[in-house]
Amino acid sequence: MFLLEDVTLLLTVMVSCLILFLSFMHFWRKGNLPPGPTPLPIVGNLLQLSKGGIVKSLLNITQKYGEVFTVYLGSRPVIVVTGFKAVKEVYVDRGDDFLARGDVFCFDLDYKNYGITFTSNMDRWRDLRKFSLSTLRDFGMGKTKVEDLIQEEALFLVTEFKKAKESFIEPRHYLSKAACNVIFAIVFGNRHDYEDAELLNVMSLMYATLSIASSEWGQLYEMFPWIMSYIPGRHHKIFSSMKKLIKYVEKRVDMNKKNLDESNPRSYVDAFLIKTEKEKNNPKTEFQITNLVYSTLQIFFAGVESISTALNYSLLLLMKYPDVLAKVQKEIDQVIGNDRCPKFQDRSQMPFTDAVIHEILRFTDLLPFGLPRKTTRDIKYRGYSIPKNTNVYIMLSSVLKDPTHFAYPNEFNPQNFLNEKGEFKKNDAFIPFATGKKLCLGESLTRVETFIILITLLQNFELKSAVPLEDLDITPGISGLGNFPKPFEISFVPR
Repeated sequence: MFLLEDVTLLLTVMVSCLILFLSFMHFWRKGNLPPGPTPLPIVGNLLQLSKGGIVKSLLNITQKYGEVFTVYLGSRPVIVVTGFKAVKEVYVDRGDDFLARGDVFCFDLDYKNYGITFTSNMDRWRDLRKFSLSTLRDFGMGKTKVEDLIQEEALFLVTEFKKAKESFIEPRHYLSKAACNVIFAIVFGNRHDYEDAELLNVMSLMYATLSIASSEWGQLYEMFPWIMSYIPGRHHKIFSSMKKLIKYVEKRVDMNKKNLDESNPRSYVDAFLIKTEKEKNNPKTEFQITNLVYSTLQIFFAGVESISTALNYSLLLLMKYPDVLAKVQKEIDQVIGNDRCPKFQDRSQMPFTDAVIHEILRFTDLLPFGLPRKTTRDIKYRGYSIPKNTNVYIMLSSVLKDPTHFAYPNEFNPQNFLNEKGEFKKNDAFIPFATGKKLCLGESLTRVETFIILITLLQNFELKSAVPLEDLDITPGISGLGNFPKPFEISFVPR
């Protein structure tokens, strides 16, 4: 016999499903969206998206429906844009139509529309981005420039790897320490010892957050946040980790505030605090503590995980292709030698190395579809009618592996960036961090840091794999918001 509570629960579920179904059918019929696989009520195109493999699944769908198509993540329609030409239209030619930030439920719950990256408030985004670009242009305040910071950190990393005495280790942990310390210096004004518990905790929380958000658990949450919130699983660690990271940044901001010298700002946080004080009588200002905390954390994510993952993948690929490694090290010996630290300007004299680093960033495809966008108004696009606030996934993977722009789209091959004379050649389709008005704030830092740290390591070490080269797996272990390589072990043998 049913209890009253059972009947109430059953009716609630039935009504909720009916509302969701009607909402789904309304949106499906609204306008003239691009074609795509037929969705089912409530679950949308879940059956067409293989478990944990949303990137590969979306790229497969384009073979049937063309460069622009619609998929339903649960009851939510998402326009998927692929190929260089279509992506350029969205990012550049019609950038203002697609400029709003799309939904990323894994992070939106905690960021609450604050900060520079995950806000849908366009005025807030413009104010914070303008300030941040200006403040981070030289990547840090004071007398120490970013290159000095990175060179110093690269030497700390060399010391750490020498301590391993050629034993086989997983490098990701060490590379994250280096990337974390560079960002610490830029946003807070100091670095940490590699065994510092605070540094290790921040690294662990950040990796857990992004890797789980990119996994099948995170992908399911993006499709069904209203259900997954009540279902046990690893996705809940995203929110617990985010809360701890926010508290950590709040604490560090408070520390900077207590010993702030307005005549001598040491970091991004200091500069923001000074701006906050100047704007304190402006009721409409975006320069307040909440935006400072969330902007700082968002810069942290952009500057740590992308760089550490790029470096981690670099070591894996160079071990896998020892002929490429040998050519890079020969160029290092000829241009830099062993008596000084690499400088970013050395890149102009190292065409093969420059091509290799570009190819690493292309092949590894760190951000397969960047960050989602939304339409800023009702628009007509390629003959279709797309309502305002429709989510848009822009598949950077499809551009970085576009066969019309890269001779070897699915291979790791530096020739993708070299001409017949062995000179470096630019490629318009090289957009690993997106392009246009919302170009990733950390792009320049990623390029500089990847070059200096990687070249410093290759200047000092030979790379030795723990397994036969044919057994090294270079396919991603996790592929979603980001691509993460499978764990591997390496020995750093002094040269």
